[in-house]
Amino acid sequence: MELQNQLKALAEKINKLKDKIETEESTKHAFVLPFINILGYDTFNPTEVVPEFTADLGLKKGEKVDYAIFQNDIPILIVECKNWKESLDNHNSQLFRYFHATKTRFALLTNGILYRFYTDLEQPNKMDERPFLEFDITKVKDSDIHEITKFHKSNFDVDKIVNNASALKYTKEIRKCISDELISSTHDFVKLFAYRVYSGRLTEKVMEEFTELVQKAFNQTVSEKVNDRLNAALNKESEKQQLDAIEVKEEEESKIVTTEEELEGYRIVVAILRRKLPIERIVYRDTQSYFGILLDDNNRKPLCRLHLNGGTKYIGLIDENKNETREHIQTVDDIYQFEEQLLSTVDFYINQGL
Repeated sequence: MELQNQLKALAEKINKLKDKIETEESTKHAFVLPFINILGYDTFNPTEVVPEFTADLGLKKGEKVDYAIFQNDIPILIVECKNWKESLDNHNSQLFRYFHATKTRFALLTNGILYRFYTDLEQPNKMDERPFLEFDITKVKDSDIHEITKFHKSNFDVDKIVNNASALKYTKEIRKCISDELISSTHDFVKLFAYRVYSGRLTEKVMEEFTELVQKAFNQTVSEKVNDRLNAALNKESEKQQLDAIEVKEEEESKIVTTEEELEGYRIVVAILRRKLPIERIVYRDTQSYFGILLDDNNRKPLCRLHLNGGTKYIGLIDENKNETREHIQTVDDIYQFEEQLLSTVDFYINQGL
């Protein structure tokens, strides 16, 4: 969580400052060095983070990479930086030479916003042309953070990262292929599905027809999968809310203790109201705030409320607008003094046809 918060803070800083950053050097200090710090490496320790690291190759001398991160006197990651405004696409070859000249297994090409991590999956000590990990720090995803964490000083393990790099790299490339097919299906992709479902000869006309069908079916399938996931998530959340509501209700109900005094008050109210109502229509419902007596067990039809658990006792009388007026009582026997008002409340409901 701490790493996630630090990356988020750096992303906010980048969005705020980038328009004021003009040079590559400023990009390094404002964006890249803070990222290296987040990974746990001390940028002020020249034995841990070496700026302008020499990476001479053969007769070509004076080649320097912007930063090299060391662990146990061995370079574990070289970092080549560009101005945040620059595209990274044209700088792989430069980093390729640096990689070959060092003992590191990992290289990072960045402009402070885009980060591309490389290793040597295809040939030992020869940097792959394509990165195995790539992200935009201003739009970093949870899956990216999971991979970035592996480069933290406290977690760094060459073998674990390399073993996972292959899956990351090829998964990324497969996803790109799928994305491209969603936009514009290739001939081979269409042929793969047409061959399975069409028994006739795959003429040019048939292929044209299947190009549209395959792309349509592919997009519909993806959309349905997304909708299924969303609906499942919504249903799960709804179930959780219902369970939470039940737990809250059960917790509240567990705190309610119906006293004998409240039951005695209820019996007195029933004795008064039974002149106009069948007993079964007069129902009590105890709450934490008061002891309610209802018509037909309906919260919208209060007959009266008893407030007996505090230091001062009250009976709550209900008028025709269902507003409550509290009257002080010494004991539940005082309820008999409000017989007329209680019967008037019943009349309100009777007049309304209830």
